[in-house]
Amino acid sequence: MTLTVATPHAIGRPGYTVHLPCQPESVRRARALVSSVLETWGISSLAEDGEVIVSELLTNTLDHTTCRMATVVIERCSDDAVRIEVADESRTRPQLKGDNAESGRGLFLVAALSWRWGCDEHAWGKRTWAVLKTRAAAPSVFHPAPTAGSAR
Repeated sequence: MTLTVATPHAIGRPGYTVHLPCQPESVRRARALVSSVLETWGISSLAEDGEVIVSELLTNTLDHTTCRMATVVIERCSDDAVRIEVADESRTRPQLKGDNAESGRGLFLVAALSWRWGCDEHAWGKRTWAVLKTRAAAPSVFHPAPTAGSAR
């Protein structure tokens, strides 16, 4: 078993980075890191969604690349937002498949749980990321129509 230690960011946005071997047990470690960091930052309400997101992103790396190592980064973008990313050396972009596909629906979960998500390509590989916002900060999807006689 390889010991992995999350490194706090010394400059820039608050965050943690960990390098994990591309092995199934790394998904459990990444989930635990996300949960621990979000609890430390006082936004444990995002932990469940954050764990699912990091699981899906890291599992995509395990299933669709030949990388030996992946990097997980958790950054505090603002008081109400957290960015979770998984970086690997593959330049193959993740594909959002149809919801009727037998496999590959993990990105639908990432899209559903996150405020925004995407993939940034680099010469060395890619970073697939998702941003979570606290419930209070996320815009409401439901806007009730005004009733007769109500003022706006």
